[in-house]
Amino acid sequence: MNLCFGYSGVQLQQVVAKYVKRVEEIPFVPVFSYGRGLLRDDGGPNRFFFTFLFCDQALAIAFLQEVKLIRSEVLCDTCGRFMTCCALPTTSDKFVWRCNTRSAGFRCRRSLSIRDGSWFQQSNLTLLETLILTYCIVCREQAHQIQSEYRFSPHTLADWGMFCREVMLVYLERSSVKIGGPNKTVEIDESKFGRRKYHRGDPVKGHWVFGGVERESGQTFLVPVKDRTADTLLAVIRDWIEPGTKVISDCWGAYHNLGSQGYEHHTVNHSIEFRNPVTGYHTNTIESTWHRVKVFLGQYNRGEDYEYHLAHYLFAARCKAQGIPPFIQFLHLVANTDWSLCRLPAFSPRAT
Repeated sequence: MNLCFGYSGVQLQQVVAKYVKRVEEIPFVPVFSYGRGLLRDDGGPNRFFFTFLFCDQALAIAFLQEVKLIRSEVLCDTCGRFMTCCALPTTSDKFVWRCNTRSAGFRCRRSLSIRDGSWFQQSNLTLLETLILTYCIVCREQAHQIQSEYRFSPHTLADWGMFCREVMLVYLERSSVKIGGPNKTVEIDESKFGRRKYHRGDPVKGHWVFGGVERESGQTFLVPVKDRTADTLLAVIRDWIEPGTKVISDCWGAYHNLGSQGYEHHTVNHSIEFRNPVTGYHTNTIESTWHRVKVFLGQYNRGEDYEYHLAHYLFAARCKAQGIPPFIQFLHLVANTDWSLCRLPAFSPRAT
């Protein structure tokens, strides 16, 4: 994906607030009681907003253009002149780009879909269906509830869910930075998704994930790894933790040489205790992170594509830390991407 200039998440939220007022002025939109309305508690739009917005298709197109989800200007590739956005009720989107340039006896009749060069060209759903489905996915609604309420097929839901998480993955991959540094403490640990730790319970197939949390800021990285050998884990530590950091871990043998790698290393023996009674060192922060991640993923999201669900968790955690509604932030990512050159890369490590 190629990034381009557009609204920030905060500016996009202001545009949404402006259109909320315009939608509320539509005569048939009901009045809500007790301060309820077209926005969520976090300030993002809810499904009522999009449902009533698309009752006026022209207003909906104007909104999508203002938040840069579809283009506001298109050059005709035949004559090089600007095309016009025209109503065409016979199409599902109700509007198209059309060129009616007349010059020296030549009349250009070139036409394009209103979603050409936009995020919506990735979907065969209507504009409203695409927004509603994306809203449900980003806001973590249950798949069976989405299928039951909107009658999307399992294939559509799975494909669009993967596409949305790929957008989150690319965002995290391009915006992640190392954590830690002098006077900073990072807790590290590894967890197997699909198996209980410390050899309790029956072993099952699973995937190892290595992670770290900076205590001072809460910044987190989670990296799928093929094994827990020293070579593998030390390489990830060098990639994601600044030298000079105080690193706290359990007594796994792969960490024994951390002190010689430029880190101040301290350990907690989990076979005896979870907090060192003398030094007070513990890894409770990263352990609680594993719990939240596994609850977020659920038991059905730990298969071969579990890394994309990890990206979704990190995306939601970063939005919460920044105080930005996740759906607003997702629309910001979409609006700041040149979809005409869209190429989603394969998975690689990322952090929040």
